[in-house]
Amino acid sequence: MKKMRLFYTIIWLVILSVTTLLSQNGGFNLGVSNKGLSIGNSKNFTGVRINFRDSQVEEINGLNITLWTAKENMSAVVNGISLGLVAPEAGVLNGLQVGVVGVAAEEMKGISFGLLGAGAEKSLTGIAFGGLGAGSGGDINGICLGGLGAGAGEDFTGLGIGGLGIGSGQDFTGIGLGGLGIGAGEDFTGFGLGVLGAGAGQNFIGIGIGGLGIGAGENFTGVGVGGLGIGAGQDFTGIGLGGLGVGAGGTLKGLAVGGFGVGATHLKGIMLGLGMIKTEYNGSLTGFAMSGYNRIKGQQTGVTIGVVNYARRINGIQIGLINYIKENPLIFKILPVINFNFE
Repeated sequence: MKKMRLFYTIIWLVILSVTTLLSQNGGFNLGVSNKGLSIGNSKNFTGVRINFRDSQVEEINGLNITLWTAKENMSAVVNGISLGLVAPEAGVLNGLQVGVVGVAAEEMKGISFGLLGAGAEKSLTGIAFGGLGAGSGGDINGICLGGLGAGAGEDFTGLGIGGLGIGSGQDFTGIGLGGLGIGAGEDFTGFGLGVLGAGAGQNFIGIGIGGLGIGAGENFTGVGVGGLGIGAGQDFTGIGLGGLGVGAGGTLKGLAVGGFGVGATHLKGIMLGLGMIKTEYNGSLTGFAMSGYNRIKGQQTGVTIGVVNYARRINGIQIGLINYIKENPLIFKILPVINFNFE
């Protein structure tokens, strides 16, 4: 057994020495027309190529095995299988890439595995797995799995799973699963599940589930479930279930259920809350609302049920302990049990 180990060690040292020497002085090729077996830093080759450290390579097709990180190799194109003791690295990697430490390229297409990470500077297309993380400075199209996180500097299209989180600098389209959260700098379209939360800087379209909350800087359209709350800077359209509340800066339309309450400038649909349902000044409610306190500081069209109901003006009915309609005639402003006006 000791002799075998010694033999393998000697063979390994010989290979390491030869590939190191040849990587500095071109390559030793067995074949014709740059096809066959190459040992060293051959610039263009098709077949099996083994090199210590790639440098200024042009195009390799086939199996490329490297022992160390590349040097000045961002113009290289490698098609086929790239195996790196440390990390395969090139301008373009197409095919299967496996790095003990990681995989890196400007453009990456195919299947990439990196023990620590897999990353592309410009674009990543296919499947990428990184023990710590996987990502692209530009776009991601495909499946991206990161032990801690996965992200795209620009658009993410496909499936993203991150132990901590998933994110895109611009649009996210597809399915995102994040241990802590999911976010898109601009629009999110699809299904997002974040243990803490999910959000979009502009529009969220689809289904969002967040342990703490769901948010959209502009519009939310779809189904949102937030442990604490759900919010949209402008309009919310769909179904919102918030542990504490559901809110929108503009119009909230659909079904909204908030543990404490629901609020927006305009409410349209069915609104349910234990605490308060309210509209902003000169806002409106069109539909049905039920909570402890319904405060419609504008036009109510429909029915409210609560302990206390308030409306500035109404085309509908209030049912509760105290019912107040500000613009009703004096003797009908405040009534118990029921109050109404039909314009």
